[in-house]
Amino acid sequence: MESLAAAGRGGMLSLQLFQIQPSITPRSFQTPFFPKPRKLTIKSHNPNNASNPQTKEEGIPIDQVKTLVKFKSRHNFIRVLEISRKSDHPFAGSRLLLLDTPGNIHSISFLLKLLTGTYFDVFATFPPILPPGPLGILGFGAGSAAKLILELYPQGVIHGWELDPSVIQVAREYFGLSKLERKYDDRLFIYIGNALNASIDEGFSGLLVDLFSNGCVIPELQDPETWMKMKNKLKRGGRIMVNVGGSCVEAEDVRKDGKVVMEETLKAMEKVFEQGEVCVLNVGRRKEDSSIAMTGGLPPNLDLWKQNLPKSLRFYVDMWKVHDFC
Repeated sequence: MESLAAAGRGGMLSLQLFQIQPSITPRSFQTPFFPKPRKLTIKSHNPNNASNPQTKEEGIPIDQVKTLVKFKSRHNFIRVLEISRKSDHPFAGSRLLLLDTPGNIHSISFLLKLLTGTYFDVFATFPPILPPGPLGILGFGAGSAAKLILELYPQGVIHGWELDPSVIQVAREYFGLSKLERKYDDRLFIYIGNALNASIDEGFSGLLVDLFSNGCVIPELQDPETWMKMKNKLKRGGRIMVNVGGSCVEAEDVRKDGKVVMEETLKAMEKVFEQGEVCVLNVGRRKEDSSIAMTGGLPPNLDLWKQNLPKSLRFYVDMWKVHDFC
């Protein structure tokens, strides 16, 4: 994700290009638990917390959470948390990047496993249905999506944009981005600046869009003109996959409802892409969890898509539904 608070503001398939690297196929996977952005609930020692069902389900005891860094940059309130490996929680053994006052999770990295159990894993299913060429990530964060794609697809090339240089600095120090840049120096390129201005000469094979400001999908994504501009950045057969949020998103402005913003974002996409071209996947267990949208429609050969994914990611293919514009 990327904060823009201070910024000025087709049908071809190529599943053969991206092959899974067998040696690093993840060994374990958990059902998606926290879509992003999502506020992380930290439980105090107050026994009254037990009466709150949400806290009981999602909370992490405060003594199992370590704050590694906390500061305000020009664009964000940045925190990095480390969750104890002893915690009885899906995020045990992870590091989390929290941005915005509500403390929404913007990146996650585990020490001992690759997959995250979050919507980043959905992003990792994207490359096999794209034409050859570089993939753009708009809202790079700490590089959670980039790491998955670089590790899983040996031919993948990523160009990532992030507005806040402090986020990239934190990613390099606490999320292994420096190591990733050294390992994939010819496949990973990071730019500091407004992601909506992203472009490359040959066009993108696909765009992963994860742009939030103050805990909410940026207003530019409710403007059809933005989607037209992004569509024009794609190569023939290119697609866009975007985190459109949902009612679980906690914005700093309490007047902004995540579900309403999600619906407005989808309506803006409807005005640019034809009926059947926009698909939606609900990430979590509950109807109020956030959703991912994808352009280009459902691929004609879903089985071939699955074959080019790790077994632990294949079930996502069946979760996509064509969005009803009505």
